[in-house]
Amino acid sequence: MLTRKIPRCMSTQHPDNVNIPFFSDAEMIAGEAEVKEAFYVFSQLNCTEQMWDSEGKAVDNQVVEKLLSRYTEFFQKNKLGKDMFLTYRVPNPSVEKEQGKILLETLHSIPRAFDVAKAINGDIAPIFEVILPMTTSSNEIERVRQYYEKVIIGKKSTRVADVSVKQWVGDFQPESINVIPLFEDYESFLSSAEILQTYLKDKNFEYQRVFLARSDPALNYGSVSAVLLAKIALQRLDELERKTSVEILPILGVGSAPFRGNFRPDNVSNCADEYPSVQTFTVQSAFKYDYPFRDAANAVDILEHGRRRSPLDIDDKKALQLVNKIKTAYQKQLVPLADIINGVAGYVPSRRARKLHVGLFGYARSMGKISLPRAIKFCASFYSIGLPPELLGLSALNENDWDAMRDVYTKFDEDLKDSLRYLNKSNLLLLPKEVRDGVSAVLTRFDSEEDSEYCRITSRILKNFLKGDRALLPEDIKSAAWLRRFLG
Repeated sequence: MLTRKIPRCMSTQHPDNVNIPFFSDAEMIAGEAEVKEAFYVFSQLNCTEQMWDSEGKAVDNQVVEKLLSRYTEFFQKNKLGKDMFLTYRVPNPSVEKEQGKILLETLHSIPRAFDVAKAINGDIAPIFEVILPMTTSSNEIERVRQYYEKVIIGKKSTRVADVSVKQWVGDFQPESINVIPLFEDYESFLSSAEILQTYLKDKNFEYQRVFLARSDPALNYGSVSAVLLAKIALQRLDELERKTSVEILPILGVGSAPFRGNFRPDNVSNCADEYPSVQTFTVQSAFKYDYPFRDAANAVDILEHGRRRSPLDIDDKKALQLVNKIKTAYQKQLVPLADIINGVAGYVPSRRARKLHVGLFGYARSMGKISLPRAIKFCASFYSIGLPPELLGLSALNENDWDAMRDVYTKFDEDLKDSLRYLNKSNLLLLPKEVRDGVSAVLTRFDSEEDSEYCRITSRILKNFLKGDRALLPEDIKSAAWLRRFLG
Protein backbone atom coordinates (compact mmCIF):
# COMPACT_ATOMS: atom_id res chain seq x y z
CA MET A 1 0.00 0.00 0.00
CA LEU A 2 1.52 3.32 -1.09
CA THR A 3 2.04 5.94 1.58
CA ARG A 4 0.98 8.77 -0.77
CA LYS A 5 -1.90 9.45 -3.10
CA ILE A 6 -1.14 9.03 -6.81
CA PRO A 7 -3.67 10.99 -8.90
CA ARG A 8 -5.73 9.31 -11.58
CA CYS A 9 -5.79 12.44 -13.73
CA MET A 10 -3.22 15.14 -14.38
CA SER A 11 -4.32 18.48 -15.80
CA THR A 12 -1.86 19.81 -18.37
CA GLN A 13 -1.28 23.03 -20.29
CA HIS A 14 -1.51 21.46 -23.77
CA PRO A 15 -3.15 24.11 -26.01
CA ASP A 16 -5.69 21.90 -27.80
CA ASN A 17 -8.78 23.93 -26.81
CA VAL A 18 -10.84 26.10 -29.16
CA ASN A 19 -12.87 27.88 -26.46
CA ILE A 20 -11.22 30.43 -24.16
CA PRO A 21 -11.73 29.73 -20.44
CA PHE A 22 -13.54 32.37 -18.40
CA PHE A 23 -10.46 33.25 -16.33
CA SER A 24 -8.36 34.28 -19.33
CA ASP A 25 -8.55 37.82 -20.71
CA ALA A 26 -6.84 36.86 -23.97
CA GLU A 27 -7.01 34.08 -26.57
CA MET A 28 -3.59 32.85 -25.45
CA ILE A 29 -3.57 31.56 -21.87
CA ALA A 30 -0.40 32.80 -20.20
CA GLY A 31 1.09 34.20 -17.01
CA GLU A 32 -1.47 34.94 -14.31
CA ALA A 33 -4.21 33.08 -16.18
CA GLU A 34 -2.23 29.84 -15.77
CA VAL A 35 -2.08 30.38 -12.01
CA LYS A 36 -5.87 30.86 -12.02
CA GLU A 37 -6.15 27.73 -14.16
CA ALA A 38 -4.30 25.64 -11.57
CA PHE A 39 -6.68 26.79 -8.84
CA TYR A 40 -9.70 26.17 -11.09
CA VAL A 41 -8.50 22.63 -11.78
CA PHE A 42 -8.01 21.89 -8.08
CA SER A 43 -11.06 23.63 -6.65
CA GLN A 44 -13.72 23.20 -9.35
CA LEU A 45 -12.82 20.17 -11.47
CA ASN A 46 -11.46 18.28 -8.44
CA CYS A 47 -8.53 17.14 -10.55
CA THR A 48 -5.77 16.64 -7.99
CA GLU A 49 -2.66 17.16 -10.14
CA GLN A 50 -1.54 20.04 -12.37
CA MET A 51 1.48 19.81 -14.64
CA TRP A 52 3.46 23.07 -14.57
CA ASP A 53 5.42 23.37 -17.78
CA SER A 54 8.93 24.83 -17.60
CA GLU A 55 9.75 23.36 -21.00
CA GLY A 56 9.03 25.25 -24.20
CA LYS A 57 7.25 28.20 -22.65
CA ALA A 58 7.76 31.10 -20.29
CA VAL A 59 7.30 29.68 -16.79
CA ASP A 60 6.43 31.26 -13.45
CA ASN A 61 8.55 29.66 -10.72
CA GLN A 62 6.63 31.71 -8.12
CA VAL A 63 3.48 29.67 -8.76
CA VAL A 64 3.46 28.07 -5.29
CA GLU A 65 3.71 31.43 -3.55
CA LYS A 66 0.95 32.89 -5.74
CA LEU A 67 -1.40 29.95 -5.20
CA LEU A 68 -0.96 29.84 -1.43
CA SER A 69 -1.15 33.60 -0.89
CA ARG A 70 -4.25 34.07 -3.08
CA TYR A 71 -6.16 30.94 -2.13
CA THR A 72 -4.94 30.40 1.42
CA GLU A 73 -8.17 29.01 2.86
CA PHE A 74 -8.44 26.36 0.14
CA PHE A 75 -4.85 25.17 0.57
CA GLN A 76 -5.13 25.11 4.35
CA LYS A 77 -7.76 22.40 3.85
CA ASN A 78 -6.18 20.81 0.76
CA LYS A 79 -2.43 20.57 1.30
CA LEU A 80 -0.25 21.10 -1.77
CA GLY A 81 1.99 18.04 -1.92
CA LYS A 82 -0.38 15.79 0.01
CA ASP A 83 -3.92 16.32 -1.30
CA MET A 84 -3.17 18.39 -4.42
CA PHE A 85 -0.05 18.13 -6.54
CA LEU A 86 1.91 20.50 -8.75
CA THR A 87 4.36 18.64 -10.97
CA TYR A 88 7.02 20.51 -12.92
CA ARG A 89 7.87 19.53 -16.49
CA VAL A 90 11.47 20.57 -17.08
CA PRO A 91 13.72 20.75 -20.17
CA ASN A 92 16.06 17.88 -20.99
CA PRO A 93 19.57 19.32 -21.54
CA SER A 94 20.59 16.23 -23.52
CA VAL A 95 18.24 17.40 -26.27
CA GLU A 96 17.65 21.09 -25.53
CA LYS A 97 21.06 22.37 -24.48
CA GLU A 98 19.98 25.99 -24.78
CA GLN A 99 17.19 25.29 -22.26
CA GLY A 100 19.49 23.55 -19.76
CA LYS A 101 19.77 26.48 -17.37
CA ILE A 102 15.96 26.55 -17.11
CA LEU A 103 16.16 23.00 -15.72
CA LEU A 104 18.62 24.18 -13.05
CA GLU A 105 16.57 27.30 -12.30
CA THR A 106 13.44 25.18 -11.85
CA LEU A 107 15.19 22.67 -9.58
CA HIS A 108 16.61 25.50 -7.45
CA SER A 109 13.09 26.88 -6.99
CA ILE A 110 11.89 23.71 -5.23
CA PRO A 111 13.46 24.44 -1.79
CA ARG A 112 12.22 28.04 -2.10
CA ALA A 113 8.68 26.67 -2.65
CA PHE A 114 9.11 24.56 0.50
CA ASP A 115 9.97 27.65 2.54
CA VAL A 116 7.05 29.60 1.11
CA ALA A 117 4.60 26.80 1.94
CA LYS A 118 5.90 26.04 5.43
CA ALA A 119 3.41 28.25 7.26
CA ILE A 120 0.52 26.34 5.69
CA ASN A 121 2.13 22.95 4.94
CA GLY A 122 4.44 22.37 7.87
CA ASP A 123 6.95 19.77 6.69
CA ILE A 124 4.98 18.72 3.59
CA ALA A 125 6.95 19.55 0.43
CA PRO A 126 4.65 21.28 -2.09
CA ILE A 127 6.86 20.22 -5.03
CA PHE A 128 8.74 16.93 -5.07
CA GLU A 129 8.36 15.48 -8.59
CA VAL A 130 9.57 16.65 -11.99
CA ILE A 131 8.89 15.27 -15.49
CA LEU A 132 11.88 14.86 -17.81
CA PRO A 133 10.78 14.88 -21.49
CA MET A 134 12.41 13.03 -24.37
CA THR A 135 14.16 10.60 -22.02
CA THR A 136 16.33 8.07 -23.81
CA SER A 137 18.60 6.70 -21.05
CA SER A 138 18.77 6.05 -17.31
CA ASN A 139 21.69 8.47 -17.03
CA GLU A 140 19.45 11.37 -18.08
CA ILE A 141 17.10 10.60 -15.19
CA GLU A 142 19.99 10.06 -12.78
CA ARG A 143 21.61 13.40 -13.63
CA VAL A 144 18.51 15.33 -12.62
CA ARG A 145 18.12 13.43 -9.35
CA GLN A 146 21.81 13.67 -8.46
CA TYR A 147 22.06 17.36 -9.36
CA TYR A 148 19.25 18.11 -6.96
CA GLU A 149 20.67 15.99 -4.15
CA LYS A 150 24.39 16.73 -4.59
CA VAL A 151 24.38 20.36 -5.73
CA ILE A 152 21.18 21.91 -4.34
CA ILE A 153 20.81 19.92 -1.12
CA GLY A 154 24.54 19.24 -0.81
CA LYS A 155 25.47 22.90 -0.78
CA LYS A 156 23.78 23.51 2.58
CA SER A 157 26.87 22.12 4.34
CA THR A 158 29.26 24.24 2.24
CA ARG A 159 31.01 26.89 4.33
CA VAL A 160 30.97 30.50 3.23
CA ALA A 161 33.32 32.65 5.29
CA ASP A 162 32.47 31.80 8.90
CA VAL A 163 29.21 29.82 8.51
CA SER A 164 27.63 27.01 6.53
CA VAL A 165 25.10 27.86 3.84
CA LYS A 166 22.41 26.25 6.00
CA GLN A 167 23.31 28.48 8.97
CA TRP A 168 23.35 31.50 6.69
CA VAL A 169 20.12 31.13 4.67
CA GLY A 170 18.29 28.25 6.35
CA ASP A 171 17.71 24.58 5.58
CA PHE A 172 17.06 23.11 2.11
CA GLN A 173 14.04 20.81 1.78
CA PRO A 174 12.88 18.39 0.47
CA GLU A 175 16.01 16.24 0.71
CA SER A 176 15.23 14.46 -2.57
CA ILE A 177 12.88 14.58 -5.55
CA ASN A 178 11.28 12.00 -7.81
CA VAL A 179 12.13 12.18 -11.52
CA ILE A 180 9.46 10.97 -13.94
CA PRO A 181 10.91 9.98 -17.33
CA LEU A 182 8.75 10.91 -20.33
CA PHE A 183 9.27 8.56 -23.29
CA GLU A 184 8.30 9.98 -26.68
CA ASP A 185 9.82 7.99 -29.55
CA TYR A 186 9.92 4.48 -30.99
CA GLU A 187 13.25 3.42 -29.48
CA SER A 188 12.59 4.78 -26.00
CA PHE A 189 9.11 3.21 -25.85
CA LEU A 190 10.56 -0.20 -26.60
CA SER A 191 13.43 0.23 -24.13
CA SER A 192 11.44 2.04 -21.41
CA ALA A 193 11.35 -0.96 -19.05
CA GLU A 194 15.06 -1.61 -19.55
CA ILE A 195 15.90 2.07 -18.91
CA LEU A 196 13.82 2.06 -15.72
CA GLN A 197 15.32 -1.21 -14.53
CA THR A 198 18.80 0.29 -14.79
CA TYR A 199 17.69 3.46 -13.02
CA LEU A 200 15.99 1.56 -10.18
CA LYS A 201 19.01 -0.68 -9.51
CA ASP A 202 20.31 -0.33 -5.92
CA LYS A 203 17.54 2.13 -5.02
CA ASN A 204 14.92 1.51 -2.38
CA PHE A 205 11.96 3.21 -4.06
CA GLU A 206 8.40 2.50 -3.01
CA TYR A 207 7.14 3.43 -6.48
CA GLN A 208 8.23 4.95 -9.79
CA ARG A 209 6.03 6.98 -12.10
CA VAL A 210 6.70 6.81 -15.83
CA PHE A 211 5.16 8.96 -18.57
CA LEU A 212 4.31 7.65 -22.06
CA ALA A 213 3.59 10.23 -24.76
CA ARG A 214 0.67 9.61 -27.09
CA SER A 215 0.70 12.56 -29.53
CA ASP A 216 4.31 12.55 -30.68
CA PRO A 217 4.46 8.84 -31.55
CA ALA A 218 1.18 9.29 -33.45
CA LEU A 219 2.59 12.22 -35.41
CA ASN A 220 5.76 10.36 -36.30
CA TYR A 221 4.49 6.81 -36.83
CA GLY A 222 0.68 7.00 -37.16
CA SER A 223 -2.12 6.88 -34.60
CA VAL A 224 -2.55 3.09 -34.53
CA SER A 225 1.23 2.69 -34.23
CA ALA A 226 1.18 4.98 -31.19
CA VAL A 227 -1.51 2.85 -29.53
CA LEU A 228 0.38 -0.37 -30.19
CA LEU A 229 3.71 1.08 -28.98
CA ALA A 230 1.99 2.19 -25.77
CA LYS A 231 0.55 -1.31 -25.30
CA ILE A 232 3.96 -2.91 -25.76
CA ALA A 233 5.58 -0.50 -23.31
CA LEU A 234 2.82 -0.96 -20.72
CA GLN A 235 3.12 -4.74 -20.87
CA ARG A 236 6.90 -4.58 -20.42
CA LEU A 237 6.58 -2.10 -17.55
CA ASP A 238 4.11 -4.45 -15.86
CA GLU A 239 6.65 -7.25 -16.15
CA LEU A 240 9.26 -4.96 -14.59
CA GLU A 241 6.92 -4.16 -11.70
CA ARG A 242 6.51 -7.85 -10.93
CA LYS A 243 10.25 -8.46 -11.26
CA THR A 244 11.35 -5.60 -8.98
CA SER A 245 8.37 -5.33 -6.57
CA VAL A 246 8.50 -1.57 -7.13
CA GLU A 247 5.11 -0.17 -8.13
CA ILE A 248 5.47 1.18 -11.67
CA LEU A 249 2.74 3.78 -12.18
CA PRO A 250 2.29 4.84 -15.81
CA ILE A 251 1.00 8.22 -16.95
CA LEU A 252 -0.45 8.35 -20.48
CA GLY A 253 -0.42 11.66 -22.35
CA VAL A 254 -3.78 11.60 -24.12
CA GLY A 255 -5.65 14.46 -25.85
CA SER A 256 -9.25 14.90 -27.04
CA ALA A 257 -8.56 14.43 -30.78
CA PRO A 258 -8.95 10.78 -31.84
CA PHE A 259 -5.44 10.98 -33.34
CA ARG A 260 -4.05 12.05 -29.96
CA GLY A 261 -5.92 9.56 -27.77
CA ASN A 262 -9.67 10.27 -28.10
CA PHE A 263 -9.74 11.12 -24.40
CA ARG A 264 -12.87 13.22 -23.91
CA PRO A 265 -15.28 13.67 -20.99
CA ASP A 266 -17.76 11.35 -22.73
CA ASN A 267 -15.11 8.71 -23.49
CA VAL A 268 -13.01 8.28 -20.34
CA SER A 269 -14.31 4.79 -19.56
CA ASN A 270 -13.36 3.52 -23.02
CA CYS A 271 -9.83 4.87 -22.58
CA ALA A 272 -9.53 3.34 -19.10
CA ASP A 273 -10.60 -0.01 -20.56
CA GLU A 274 -8.12 0.29 -23.46
CA TYR A 275 -5.23 1.04 -21.09
CA PRO A 276 -6.22 -0.59 -17.77
CA SER A 277 -2.71 -0.50 -16.28
CA VAL A 278 -2.37 3.27 -16.66
CA GLN A 279 -2.54 5.03 -13.30
CA THR A 280 -2.80 8.63 -14.54
CA PHE A 281 -4.40 10.12 -17.66
CA THR A 282 -3.71 13.66 -18.83
CA VAL A 283 -6.64 16.06 -18.84
CA GLN A 284 -5.71 18.56 -21.53
CA SER A 285 -7.25 21.93 -22.37
CA ALA A 286 -9.99 20.82 -24.81
CA PHE A 287 -11.22 18.31 -22.19
CA LYS A 288 -11.48 21.15 -19.66
CA TYR A 289 -12.84 24.00 -21.78
CA ASP A 290 -14.62 22.64 -24.88
CA TYR A 291 -17.22 20.61 -22.98
CA PRO A 292 -19.83 21.67 -20.43
CA PHE A 293 -18.29 22.06 -16.97
CA ARG A 294 -20.49 19.37 -15.44
CA ASP A 295 -19.45 16.81 -18.07
CA ALA A 296 -15.76 17.49 -17.47
CA ALA A 297 -16.12 17.39 -13.68
CA ASN A 298 -18.12 14.13 -13.79
CA ALA A 299 -15.49 12.55 -16.03
CA VAL A 300 -12.72 13.54 -13.62
CA ASP A 301 -14.78 12.02 -10.79
CA ILE A 302 -15.15 8.76 -12.73
CA LEU A 303 -11.40 8.66 -13.24
CA GLU A 304 -10.53 9.47 -9.65
CA HIS A 305 -12.75 6.65 -8.40
CA GLY A 306 -11.37 4.11 -10.85
CA ARG A 307 -8.60 1.66 -10.07
CA ARG A 308 -5.58 0.57 -12.06
CA ARG A 309 -5.63 -3.02 -13.29
CA SER A 310 -3.32 -5.37 -15.16
CA PRO A 311 -2.54 -4.51 -18.80
CA LEU A 312 -4.30 -6.33 -21.62
CA ASP A 313 -2.29 -9.33 -22.75
CA ILE A 314 -0.76 -8.80 -26.18
CA ASP A 315 1.61 -10.55 -28.55
CA ASP A 316 4.22 -7.78 -28.61
CA LYS A 317 6.14 -9.37 -31.49
CA LYS A 318 3.05 -9.27 -33.71
CA ALA A 319 2.16 -5.80 -32.46
CA LEU A 320 5.61 -4.56 -33.41
CA GLN A 321 5.29 -6.05 -36.91
CA LEU A 322 2.05 -4.09 -37.33
CA VAL A 323 3.72 -0.90 -36.08
CA ASN A 324 6.50 -1.22 -38.62
CA LYS A 325 4.06 -1.83 -41.49
CA ILE A 326 1.86 1.12 -40.59
CA LYS A 327 4.81 3.42 -39.82
CA THR A 328 6.38 2.93 -43.25
CA ALA A 329 3.14 3.55 -45.16
CA TYR A 330 2.15 6.46 -42.91
CA GLN A 331 5.43 8.32 -43.43
CA LYS A 332 5.29 7.70 -47.17
CA GLN A 333 1.77 9.17 -47.40
CA LEU A 334 2.68 12.09 -45.16
CA VAL A 335 5.46 13.45 -47.38
CA PRO A 336 3.28 14.74 -50.27
CA LEU A 337 0.94 16.41 -47.74
CA ALA A 338 3.66 18.37 -45.92
CA ASP A 339 3.22 21.63 -47.84
CA ILE A 340 -0.55 21.71 -47.29
CA ILE A 341 -0.28 20.78 -43.60
CA ASN A 342 2.47 23.30 -42.91
CA GLY A 343 0.58 25.96 -44.84
CA VAL A 344 -2.75 25.48 -43.07
CA ALA A 345 -0.97 25.23 -39.69
CA GLY A 346 0.11 28.84 -40.07
CA TYR A 347 -3.54 29.91 -39.75
CA VAL A 348 -4.39 27.76 -36.71
CA PRO A 349 -4.87 30.04 -33.67
CA SER A 350 -2.44 29.70 -30.75
CA ARG A 351 -3.85 29.05 -27.30
CA ARG A 352 -0.73 29.19 -25.09
CA ALA A 353 2.35 31.43 -25.04
CA ARG A 354 5.19 29.15 -26.09
CA LYS A 355 8.80 29.60 -27.11
CA LEU A 356 9.76 27.99 -30.41
CA HIS A 357 12.72 25.70 -30.02
CA VAL A 358 14.11 22.66 -31.75
CA GLY A 359 14.27 19.25 -30.13
CA LEU A 360 14.15 15.56 -30.88
CA PHE A 361 10.39 15.16 -31.02
CA GLY A 362 7.49 17.42 -30.23
CA TYR A 363 8.88 20.72 -31.45
CA ALA A 364 10.25 21.48 -34.91
CA ARG A 365 9.75 18.12 -36.55
CA SER A 366 11.77 16.51 -39.25
CA MET A 367 10.93 13.41 -41.22
CA GLY A 368 13.37 12.86 -44.03
CA LYS A 369 13.38 16.11 -45.99
CA ILE A 370 10.15 17.52 -44.55
CA SER A 371 9.38 19.49 -41.41
CA LEU A 372 6.08 19.28 -39.57
CA PRO A 373 4.27 21.51 -37.07
CA ARG A 374 3.83 20.68 -33.40
CA ALA A 375 1.28 17.95 -32.73
CA ILE A 376 -1.74 20.15 -31.99
CA LYS A 377 -1.39 22.37 -35.07
CA PHE A 378 -0.54 19.25 -37.10
CA CYS A 379 -3.85 17.67 -36.06
CA ALA A 380 -5.79 20.90 -36.49
CA SER A 381 -4.51 21.19 -40.07
CA PHE A 382 -5.55 17.66 -41.00
CA TYR A 383 -9.00 17.86 -39.46
CA SER A 384 -9.52 21.33 -40.97
CA ILE A 385 -9.16 19.95 -44.50
CA GLY A 386 -11.49 17.04 -43.76
CA LEU A 387 -8.78 14.38 -43.65
CA PRO A 388 -8.64 12.53 -40.31
CA PRO A 389 -4.92 11.66 -39.94
CA GLU A 390 -5.83 8.32 -38.32
CA LEU A 391 -6.52 7.00 -41.83
CA LEU A 392 -2.95 7.41 -43.06
CA GLY A 393 -0.83 4.25 -43.17
CA LEU A 394 -3.64 1.76 -42.57
CA SER A 395 -3.72 0.76 -46.25
CA ALA A 396 -0.57 -1.30 -45.54
CA LEU A 397 -2.58 -3.84 -43.53
CA ASN A 398 -3.87 -7.08 -45.07
CA GLU A 399 -6.87 -9.08 -43.86
CA ASN A 400 -4.90 -10.99 -41.23
CA ASP A 401 -3.28 -7.76 -40.04
CA TRP A 402 -6.67 -6.12 -39.48
CA ASP A 403 -7.77 -9.04 -37.31
CA ALA A 404 -4.51 -9.03 -35.37
CA MET A 405 -4.65 -5.28 -34.87
CA ARG A 406 -8.19 -5.43 -33.48
CA ASP A 407 -7.10 -8.15 -31.05
CA VAL A 408 -4.58 -5.73 -29.58
CA TYR A 409 -6.39 -2.41 -30.04
CA THR A 410 -9.78 -3.32 -28.61
CA LYS A 411 -11.48 0.08 -29.08
CA PHE A 412 -10.19 0.62 -32.61
CA ASP A 413 -13.60 0.60 -34.32
CA GLU A 414 -15.07 3.05 -31.81
CA ASP A 415 -12.09 5.39 -32.19
CA LEU A 416 -12.13 5.24 -35.97
CA LYS A 417 -15.88 5.85 -36.05
CA ASP A 418 -15.27 9.01 -34.02
CA SER A 419 -12.57 10.21 -36.42
CA LEU A 420 -14.64 9.48 -39.55
CA ARG A 421 -17.12 12.15 -38.44
CA TYR A 422 -14.51 14.65 -39.62
CA LEU A 423 -14.00 13.15 -43.08
CA ASN A 424 -14.77 15.14 -46.21
CA LYS A 425 -14.65 12.69 -49.11
CA SER A 426 -14.91 15.36 -51.79
CA ASN A 427 -11.69 16.95 -50.50
CA LEU A 428 -9.84 13.70 -51.20
CA LEU A 429 -10.11 14.49 -54.91
CA LEU A 430 -7.94 17.58 -54.34
CA LEU A 431 -5.18 15.73 -52.48
CA PRO A 432 -2.08 13.92 -53.87
CA LYS A 433 -2.80 10.59 -55.60
CA GLU A 434 -0.80 8.50 -53.13
CA VAL A 435 -2.85 9.88 -50.24
CA ARG A 436 -6.14 9.58 -52.14
CA ASP A 437 -5.49 5.95 -53.08
CA GLY A 438 -4.33 4.93 -49.59
CA VAL A 439 -7.24 6.53 -47.78
CA SER A 440 -9.79 5.26 -50.31
CA ALA A 441 -8.54 1.69 -49.78
CA VAL A 442 -9.13 2.03 -46.03
CA LEU A 443 -12.59 3.54 -46.50
CA THR A 444 -13.83 0.47 -48.38
CA ARG A 445 -13.81 -1.30 -45.00
CA PHE A 446 -16.02 1.20 -43.17
CA ASP A 447 -19.39 2.85 -43.45
CA SER A 448 -19.32 6.53 -42.65
CA GLU A 449 -21.85 9.33 -42.73
CA GLU A 450 -20.58 12.79 -43.54
CA ASP A 451 -21.58 15.84 -41.55
CA SER A 452 -22.86 18.30 -44.16
CA GLU A 453 -22.03 21.41 -42.11
CA TYR A 454 -18.54 20.13 -41.35
CA CYS A 455 -17.96 19.24 -45.01
CA ARG A 456 -19.13 22.68 -46.09
CA ILE A 457 -16.58 24.40 -43.85
CA THR A 458 -13.68 22.06 -44.63
CA SER A 459 -14.35 22.28 -48.39
CA ARG A 460 -14.10 26.03 -48.14
CA ILE A 461 -10.88 25.82 -46.10
CA LEU A 462 -9.08 23.56 -48.58
CA LYS A 463 -10.30 25.32 -51.72
CA ASN A 464 -9.43 28.77 -50.37
CA PHE A 465 -6.02 27.58 -49.24
CA LEU A 466 -5.19 25.98 -52.59
CA LYS A 467 -6.20 29.06 -54.57
CA GLY A 468 -4.31 31.40 -52.22
CA ASP A 469 -7.34 33.10 -50.70
CA ARG A 470 -6.31 33.00 -47.04
CA ALA A 471 -8.31 35.84 -45.41
CA LEU A 472 -11.08 33.65 -43.95
CA LEU A 473 -8.92 30.66 -42.99
CA PRO A 474 -8.47 31.47 -39.27
CA GLU A 475 -12.20 31.91 -38.67
CA ASP A 476 -13.14 28.84 -40.72
CA ILE A 477 -10.54 26.76 -38.89
CA LYS A 478 -12.08 27.84 -35.58
CA SER A 479 -15.60 27.11 -36.86
CA ALA A 480 -14.61 23.54 -37.75
CA ALA A 481 -12.88 23.16 -34.36
CA TRP A 482 -16.02 24.26 -32.50
CA LEU A 483 -17.95 21.49 -34.24
CA ARG A 484 -15.29 18.96 -33.22
CA ARG A 485 -14.92 20.29 -29.66
CA PHE A 486 -11.13 20.41 -29.93
CA LEU A 487 -8.64 22.50 -31.85
CA GLY A 488 -6.08 19.80 -32.61
